[in-house]
Amino acid sequence: MERFAELLDRLVLTPSRNGKLRLLTDYFASVPDPDRGYGLAALTGGLDFPAVKPAMLRTLTTERVDSVLFAYSYDYVGDLAETVSLIWPAGAEEEGVPRLSDVVDTLSRVSRSDAPAVMARLLDRLSPSGRFAAIKLATGGLRVGVSARLTKQALAELGGVDVQAIEELWHGLRPPFTDLFAWLEGKGEKPENAAKAPFRPVMLAHPAAEVDFSMLDPAAYAAEWKWDGIRVQAVSEGGVRRLYSRTGDDISGAFPDLVEAMDCEAALDGELLVGDPREKTGTFSDLQQRLNRKSVSRAMLQDYPVFMRCYDALIIDSRDTRTMTFEERRGLLEAFVANLPAARFDISPTVPFRTWEELDDKRCNPPHPVIEGVMLKRRDSAYLPGRPKGPWFKWKRDPFTVDAVLIYAQRGHGKRSSFYSDYTFGVWSGPQEDPVLVPVGKAYFGFTDEELRQIDRYVRENTVDRFGPVRAVRADRSHGLVVELAFEGIQRSTRHKSGIAMRFPRISRLRWDKPVHEADRIETLEAMLE
Repeated sequence: MERFAELLDRLVLTPSRNGKLRLLTDYFASVPDPDRGYGLAALTGGLDFPAVKPAMLRTLTTERVDSVLFAYSYDYVGDLAETVSLIWPAGAEEEGVPRLSDVVDTLSRVSRSDAPAVMARLLDRLSPSGRFAAIKLATGGLRVGVSARLTKQALAELGGVDVQAIEELWHGLRPPFTDLFAWLEGKGEKPENAAKAPFRPVMLAHPAAEVDFSMLDPAAYAAEWKWDGIRVQAVSEGGVRRLYSRTGDDISGAFPDLVEAMDCEAALDGELLVGDPREKTGTFSDLQQRLNRKSVSRAMLQDYPVFMRCYDALIIDSRDTRTMTFEERRGLLEAFVANLPAARFDISPTVPFRTWEELDDKRCNPPHPVIEGVMLKRRDSAYLPGRPKGPWFKWKRDPFTVDAVLIYAQRGHGKRSSFYSDYTFGVWSGPQEDPVLVPVGKAYFGFTDEELRQIDRYVRENTVDRFGPVRAVRADRSHGLVVELAFEGIQRSTRHKSGIAMRFPRISRLRWDKPVHEADRIETLEAMLE
């Protein structure tokens, strides 16, 4: 358990991708089975302990320490696992430190009624870093800056294999992954792909900002609209149907209406959207009603039906099409989608153009508000996993911008837990002579480390009220911090007091120079809706 705790501590404190990759590879190479396999499962979201909840841990801690002290400590630290691990009274250390596999086995079998006593005994046996790791493990929120993809890349480094080979095996593997590690270390055969309807690694595009269009022949590329949903892969093979996110997570349970319509033999790449493709395509705000749910109500299925707007074909009628050219795949895809249920599947239209200037004009003036740009694909390109240089480019619309005022701040998580790094911004509303600020968006990135320190200092020096972990920041006609917010789109929302929801807001730049009364008004955003 201490080795896993040490790994998490070092990952949190290591900012570089390559540094994290080395830490992961060393851990998998030096820790024995089955502990390394359970560490792998924890890092990739493959463990679930329903008996352990954050509320239970808070109650458990206040039984050991003063509740006011805990509340102040939690407010200052900003992370539950870190707070509990530091404030928990040291145990008697009568027992040895448990192995990670023992902890996983215990938490997997514990009942909800026994969980408090089991967690208390476990925390008593561990050091502060061990407690931190145990709580992160039990609650499933590691937040150590490591994606499942990076973890799989570390496995590929360990075994000297292509990460795509691991991706294609992944959904047929189960913790503690002993067969996988044996293969990677040359001690066993490659595991058979036991998963039916497996995920295939997707092909990704480079931003058009990296492109010198003067060096490219427009005739060599096809263009199609890029829709504002989430990228998915629909796989139906041998009677098994699965819907995957672009990172390979199985999200079938959240979208049974689409999975039910996948009566075919294929693996299709496309965009998940809300609505009926024959009549209406909903906004990303509509799609958010369906995201991150383990189950979906009948009312939700009726009010927010989903469909797939197809981009590409990986498998058609058991035939692997990935080595074919884009134009050949597109022809097969068009014929194939024509025979699928029209309420659940359609195909993203191509965009005819002769010059880059003509395509740029269409990119900036798309025919539908849910379009966020265009995709450029070489007509002769094969479907290659990863992000190969040259075949595909994404050319998104320029972002919207608005000047808004900082009104609330909250502590971040992980390495940002000591800083106020999650911000709520508002714009002016009401009469010109007596306006008020209404919240219009939240942002927690888009600034440098130095700017983060500046904003954090500003929040601390200008706090006017507290609401639990949230600080209200002084913001009136004569005093406040203005920032330029960039965002991809905007739509009406009944969930927000302003009646408006931003898509993908982030801080574009700090406007220390701008008087707060010159920040934008709600009418500016309402005009963008039209």
